[in-house]
Amino acid sequence: MIGPWDHPFRLCFAALALALATAPLPSRAAEIPVDLELVLAADVSGSMDDFELALQRQGYLKALTSPRVIKAIQSGRHRRIAIAFVEWAGPHWQNLVADWTLVHDMASARAFAGMIGESPVDNESRTSISTAMDFIAPLFAANGFKGQRRVIDISGDGPNNRGRSVTAARDQALALGLTINGLPIINNRENPWGGPPSADLDLYYQDFVIGGPGAFMIPVTGMGHFAQAILSKLIREIAGNEGPERATLAARLGPR
Repeated sequence: MIGPWDHPFRLCFAALALALATAPLPSRAAEIPVDLELVLAADVSGSMDDFELALQRQGYLKALTSPRVIKAIQSGRHRRIAIAFVEWAGPHWQNLVADWTLVHDMASARAFAGMIGESPVDNESRTSISTAMDFIAPLFAANGFKGQRRVIDISGDGPNNRGRSVTAARDQALALGLTINGLPIINNRENPWGGPPSADLDLYYQDFVIGGPGAFMIPVTGMGHFAQAILSKLIREIAGNEGPERATLAARLGPR
């Protein structure tokens, strides 16, 4: 008489179950070591007019493909960084324009810049720095890279006016081991909604936005200086040079 576990199909099933239970789990792909994991987060809120949006985009593209930036990348221990590009506005507008990319030379930098350049420039009302932080912080998890430093670089022309508390979002990101740097854009152009430019935005970024090991900001005074400012900021971030958190007097580029 054949017992319940003597049936050929049951025996095969039992053998398969045992094999699956004892087989080693597939190993997770090794993370690529890099000197820096960096997310560039650009403000495309309604207070940025078409002229400012174009200057900001071109400023990033020019800086990312600067020979000085490539030299800084290749001067690191691993001679490479991982970088992503996000555009953000109000609570319902966060766009991962270019996903995590390994940049190690001019060709890879141009390819990354090309992904950004191919995306249409658009904007949305309101400014939610806190939602941008909440959107970006999880991007570092399981991104395939292991950086010695992990940085969010936020450029913007106004304070948080929607979403949750910006300091709550900042503190949560810092608890994950992230550093947040700032590029407050200060100019005398009236925004498209008829409002005045934000005064003392550098002080706001200093007190409420930046934080973490080596955090700093470089205020931009006038959109014409944006490319120069982001270039200086990228080089400093890549090099990992720590300095005064508030570099206002030394880094202001032109008059207000």
